[in-house]
Amino acid sequence: MAEDLVLDTAIRNWVLIPLSVVMVLIGVLRYFVSKLMRSDQIPDVKIVKEGQLVIRARNLRSSANFIPAKSFRARRHYYSNEENGLLHVPKGQAQNPQAQMFSDPNMAMDMMKKNLSMIIPQTLTFAWVNFFFSGFVAAKIPFPLTQRFRGMLQNGIDLSTVDVSYVSSRSWYFLNLFGLRGLFSLILGEDNATDDTQRMMQMGGFGFDPTRSLGAEKDNLDIVQHEWALPKFEQRAEAVLKKLVS
Repeated sequence: MAEDLVLDTAIRNWVLIPLSVVMVLIGVLRYFVSKLMRSDQIPDVKIVKEGQLVIRARNLRSSANFIPAKSFRARRHYYSNEENGLLHVPKGQAQNPQAQMFSDPNMAMDMMKKNLSMIIPQTLTFAWVNFFFSGFVAAKIPFPLTQRFRGMLQNGIDLSTVDVSYVSSRSWYFLNLFGLRGLFSLILGEDNATDDTQRMMQMGGFGFDPTRSLGAEKDNLDIVQHEWALPKFEQRAEAVLKKLVS
């Protein structure tokens, strides 16, 4: 049977509130430090052209039924023919993104700065929380939870008799670390440098090849089945008017 705990107000005043305030201040400080360390990068013209080309081909796919079949086939041939199609990338011209990154020292340096601005504050903050606030039950969630949430919410507390809805101080740190994205978006704007989940996804996608999107869009465009929708508009409008009148 899980025990009901009475949380001391001193834990709220000296653990919960200071930890939340420090996490917000560290996030704001990281934003301005990352902004100072960020270097002005000139966008690659080829990458921009490829991105705009993919958008145009995607718009053609989504609006294919609103143009005649002859026009659609001409546009699809313009994009995906094997000789000089805009979406066709020969095998020998595909670039290795890792080799391109290492060949550009500015890109590698910017990535290292971003990773350091994420890893160093997290390491220091976790050491501070683990040293001063380890073992505290900081808060309670006002709704019941299953036992699967115990490892996530009670990190650092080895008591199976405590109800799952109680949150330890170490787990509160992780909840603030990954849960303050909305608050930082309100304070710093949508395009801020404090989103740790987005940075981890970027670190995981280190070897992303932008030229693959051209081949994928070419395959998607090749399998589109054209069915002109304009000749059926009169019948659809007539059916809608009949329903309104009746």
